[in-house]
Amino acid sequence: MSSAWFTTLLTLVFLASISILLQISDGQFEEWCIADEQTPDEELQRALDWACGMGGADCSMILKNKPCYFPNTLRDHASYAFNDYYQKFKHKGATCYFNSAAMITDLDPSHNSCKYEVLP
Repeated sequence: MSSAWFTTLLTLVFLASISILLQISDGQFEEWCIADEQTPDEELQRALDWACGMGGADCSMILKNKPCYFPNTLRDHASYAFNDYYQKFKHKGATCYFNSAAMITDLDPSHNSCKYEVLP
């Protein structure tokens, strides 16, 4: 094998590797924080109250006549609030825990005009 051929081969392998890495990073790390379906309503309500209060989540989008009000369920509202808190504060050490009321998902929970934010 000539050194030019070997150099070309290495260059192609390198470029292919970069292409694969770019494809993987283009969404693999997107994650949302949502309410765990197994959490009792009382626990979800406490966690929602904390997220929208002391937690600092922006819960304005789950108010009546706002894009994320429907479906008007405790679980859906909690999911939106948990995700807002998590996305806003995860780089400061926040977790998606909420006393075991929440969980991470890689499936975008956005629906209709209700968009769940995701930050890298």
